[in-house]
Amino acid sequence: MVLRDRSCNLARIMRLRCLIVDDNASFREEMRGLLAEQGLDVVGEAGSAAEAFRQIAELGPDVALIDIDLGEESGLEFARRLRERSGQAAVPHIILISTHDEAEYADLIEASSAIGFLAKTDLSAAAIRQMLAAIDGDKADES
Repeated sequence: MVLRDRSCNLARIMRLRCLIVDDNASFREEMRGLLAEQGLDVVGEAGSAAEAFRQIAELGPDVALIDIDLGEESGLEFARRLRERSGQAAVPHIILISTHDEAEYADLIEASSAIGFLAKTDLSAAAIRQMLAAIDGDKADES
């Protein structure tokens, strides 16, 4: 079938593939259910940076939700290392998440490779899509 004179928005056709990176297993499980219910395809969960690296390489998510505080690890440091590996494989868009207020990490978030920050209480499929749409709009403005 060939469609002519119609624009095709793949984002509406394909489900957004998401990876949750958080050291709290119960949060990951709860968020997986919520985001899936809201129409995201949660392709995986990781409790550590090492596990997240493996899953990103294996599953190729579109977006990774990374907790700033990964227990003994730093989500900010993980995001930096992930961007450094970008030549090796596709790197998802990174959204940093935390139970802490954004103001506590504002300078670090701004300096990071993340497209933004969401408080865990504000985390939703709509908020993720809105953040991704904002960067797509920025890219369109650049061309």
